[in-house]
Parts: sequence; C-alpha cells; structure tokens
Amino acid sequence: MTSLQTHRDDGTRDATDSPVSPTDLGSAPPPVREQAQRLRRLRAMKRRATGLLVVMAVAFVLVTAFGDTTGWTGYLQAAVAASLVGGIADWFAVTAVFRHPLGLPIPHTAVIVERKDKFGETLGAFVQENFLNPDTMSERLRDARISERLGAWLADRSHAEVVARHVADVAVELADTLRDDDVQDALHDQLRRSLENVSLAPMAGKALLAATEGGRHQELLDVVLRGAGRFLDENRDTLRARFEEETPWWVPSAIDHRIFDRLLDGLCTFFETVNTDADHELRARLDDWIKEVAERLEHSPEYRARGEQLKLELLDHPELRRWLGSLWIDAKAALRSQAAEPDSELRERLTDAIVAAGQRLDRDPVLAGKVDDLVEWGIRYVGEHFHAEIAGLVSGTLARWDAEETSRKLELLLGPDLQFIRINGTVVGGLVGLAIHFAGNVI
Repeated sequence: MTSLQTHRDDGTRDATDSPVSPTDLGSAPPPVREQAQRLRRLRAMKRRATGLLVVMAVAFVLVTAFGDTTGWTGYLQAAVAASLVGGIADWFAVTAVFRHPLGLPIPHTAVIVERKDKFGETLGAFVQENFLNPDTMSERLRDARISERLGAWLADRSHAEVVARHVADVAVELADTLRDDDVQDALHDQLRRSLENVSLAPMAGKALLAATEGGRHQELLDVVLRGAGRFLDENRDTLRARFEEETPWWVPSAIDHRIFDRLLDGLCTFFETVNTDADHELRARLDDWIKEVAERLEHSPEYRARGEQLKLELLDHPELRRWLGSLWIDAKAALRSQAAEPDSELRERLTDAIVAAGQRLDRDPVLAGKVDDLVEWGIRYVGEHFHAEIAGLVSGTLARWDAEETSRKLELLLGPDLQFIRINGTVVGGLVGLAIHFAGNVI
C-alpha cells in the first residue's frame, strides 16, 4: 500500500484504516454506533447486489452468444439486458450519493461530499421549522407534564441530596471565581453607599432611647454596682496596700487602715443603697443624663457634625476594609467546608428545602401550572428569538465535519438499505424489459 488510507474493493473503508491527526479531531463527525457490525452488513449487501449484477452480465453474454432474438431466448435476452441497465443505473445512482463512481469526477456525483454544507443548511431549517418550533415544543412539554414529574423526582430525598450536592458545589465554584479584592471592594462600597445617607448621631440617639426604654439601663446599673462592690470587697487587702503607698510616710499605719476602711465601707454601702432603692437620686440623675445625651445626639448640629466625621473616619479606616475582607474569606472557607461534608448543616438544609419544594410542586396545582407556564414561556422565547441559531446549530455542526468522513459514516448508516435499490433495480429492470419486449412483439 502506498497510502495511509486503505480502500476496500467495494468502496468502503474501516475506521481504523485512516489515522486521525490531532488537527482533525475537531472536524471529525461523531463515531457511528456499532460501526463494525454496520460495516459487515454493508459489505454483505454490496456483495449481494454486485453478485446479482454479475449473474445478469454472464447470462446476457451467454444468451447473446448462443441464442437468437426470436422465441423464448429473445424474451430472456431482453429481460437480462434490461436487468443490466437497471442494475448499473441504480449502482451509479447509489454510488454517486457518496463518492465519484470509479473515481471519475463526473458532474453531480459525490453529492454528499460536494453539497454537505447545503444539506446542513436545509436540514437545520427543516429541524427548526418542524421539530424545534415554539408550537411543537410547547405541545410536547405539555404532554410531558414537566412540573408533575419534577416535583415527584425532587420529593425523593435521595434525588434531593444529589441536587443539594451539585448546588453546593456550584456555589463553591462561583465563590472561587470571584477575586477576594473585588469582593472586599464591593462590600466596602456597598457599606459606604448604605451609610452615606444615614446620619450617625440621630440614629445613635434613637438607639440610646430604645436601649434604655423600660428601665433596662437601670438593670445594667444594678449589675455594674454589684460587680463594683464585689470587686472592692474581694480586693480589699490589695487596695489597702496601694493606699498606704500613696499616703505620707509619717502617717501611722493604723490611721491609714482606719481611713481606708471608712472610705471603702462607705463606698460599698453607697453601692448597696443605690441597688436597694429604686427611687434613689443617682438613678434619676442617670435618667436625666441619658435623655439629655439622646436629645443632643438627635438635634444638636455639633453632635451631628461630630457623628458624620466619626462615620467618615470609620469608613475610611484600613481596619474596616481588612475586617470586611476577613468576613468574606471566612465565609468562603465555611462554604467550602460545608459543601464538602455530606452531613453538613448546609447540605442538610438544602436537601430539606429541595424536598419541601418538590412536595409542594407535586401537591399544589397552581404552583405546578405556574412552573409549566414559565417553562413554556422560556421554550417559546428561545424558539421565537433564536430560531436562526437553532438552525445554525445543525448547519454549523455539519459544516465543521470533514466531508469525506461524513459521507463514509452516512454510508455506514444508510448504505445497507440503499443496496436494496440496486437489487430492486436489477429485478424490476428485467421485468420491465420483458414487458416491453412482449408488448413490442404483440403490437
């Protein structure tokens, strides 16, 4: 063999006969299913059709050489000659669909090779107009009962777990596609936009009033006073020693101890008095002070200006940006960890939500109708606005395929049936020739 491509004597070629280079992989049509079996069947049918034609040729030679044109030999000669004509004509027609007969570049032969792209355009338009048009697809979707079947499928927890796993994986992939700096900037910009039109001082004043409503600040005061009294009592010795260090050296220790105990006991007694007296003057003064501060925060221009300055300093502080960035990094790490763990809270909640959605979709006809309408609208929108792209999908795919390889694969698919045309042509040709010869003699 002088070529890398080994052609069979019947015009076919094994897929293994032609090595495919890496540059041809993108243009090769998809493999034919059960290619070896189809190839054997095609060869068998070709041998039968060719064998019948050879038999007719031998019969014609014998009849012509040893018979005459009269009597029954004349009828036989006419039938055999017509069979040859019909068989050869159909061989030419079938072969011309896929390649040039005998390798001769006869016009209008190798039709698939020469007109593959045109066939692709016609096929794409046919598929789009008759199979993928909005009305046909909508009718098939209604018959398919998408919402009913989807609801029953999602209500199965094993299916919901699969969907939840894929949803979690997609969330992780989306998070990984985002640059941390971009997310940090987006969070900071969103926070700035949210706070720019908010006056910090008035909001703080209202928050202070809300926090102290119902005497909650008095409860806090009680906790602070009790804690302070307990702290002083528990650290009495330490505080006494520190007090002695601060007094003059000439003051006797006994006097230091007496003065310190008087002061500490008086302070603890004061704390206890305030704790036990709900109407103590200190509580009233605290109420007045809180109201005064809240009033100033809400209405004082000076406090408002200082609040705005503090807000801007806070928004521009580098630590805020770093804190927002750490929030995103921690959230992404938690998402990745939860998505990878089958029994994680995220996966469990997603599964529960999907099961609940499937059950509701299965039981709520109104919701199911809305889902069907939404799917139908989407299909119609695609069919009406992307009909050219749908037709172009078929024609473009065929256009990228290698013409000769496409022709060979189509011959594997259609060739065995087309070989019956050759057999039928040989048989029908003989019958027609016999009928014509009979009619000619009778007339």
